[in-house]
Amino acid sequence: MNKIGIIGIPGSWSSEHLADIVKLKTGTRYLIDMAQVSFDLETDQIRIGDWNLSSFDSFIIKKIGTHYSPGLINRLEILNTLSERGIPFFSSPKSILGLLDRMTCTLKLKQGGIPIPPTVLTENLNEACEAIQRFGKAVLKPLYTSKARGMKVVDASANIHQELENFQAQGNPMIYIQKLLPIPGRDLGVVFLNNEYLATYARVPQTDSWNTTTHSGGKYEAFYPSMETIDLAQKAQALFNLDFTCVDLVETPDGPRVFEVSAFGGFRGLKEAHGIDVAPLLVNNTLKKMTSE
Repeated sequence: MNKIGIIGIPGSWSSEHLADIVKLKTGTRYLIDMAQVSFDLETDQIRIGDWNLSSFDSFIIKKIGTHYSPGLINRLEILNTLSERGIPFFSSPKSILGLLDRMTCTLKLKQGGIPIPPTVLTENLNEACEAIQRFGKAVLKPLYTSKARGMKVVDASANIHQELENFQAQGNPMIYIQKLLPIPGRDLGVVFLNNEYLATYARVPQTDSWNTTTHSGGKYEAFYPSMETIDLAQKAQALFNLDFTCVDLVETPDGPRVFEVSAFGGFRGLKEAHGIDVAPLLVNNTLKKMTSE
């Protein structure tokens, strides 16, 4: 019997569905909420209730928390302890650590030669003002966020210095400034499983919101990108060594530009846009890798 734990959020559709598929394939169902896990360093046991996580054969990480925050790093460090004991993870905690912080992800993309929107990182308000004046219009992005939560569109207005002060005071000492690109009615999620391209969905706004996320009313639609876009997304995701991932990008007149690589997105987008249920594919991939190891 393969004892596979799902690291996820009880009540979340994707986590619950993935746990259901594991039960269908293996006969057991373990959905693990990291908020309930304890690590007793004296006994060296990592547990949730009566479950000793060291007794599991492998884990699939679907969600590490309800919102991105620095606290998720602590949860991944606990899981990395299990990984270092030889328990396989899909994807590995160490790989996911490189994606939680938007700045870390962006720097890795830049160092990997991936074209990204013009971006400035600074704690200096004068430098931030200069960048926004140069960009004309920009997006301020918290380092830990998803679905555009906490992001703010700004321009070179007279009160920009005050807006930046307010943004810093909201818990953003490092100001992440990205030029607002003209989005052609959609941005894209390009999805990969085990480094192989699966499909692409578009997020299409249904309102006049500047962003296309479903959190802001966007809708998923099927999309069939050029090979240039797929090849770029493949190169971007390969930098992070993930079993399942989605590359968020936009096609511009100057070619595709990558916003970020996600360790958690893609399930609902593929389901609604293409009718593809990723969960069985991900579980089959996990079982295949467990057999080969």
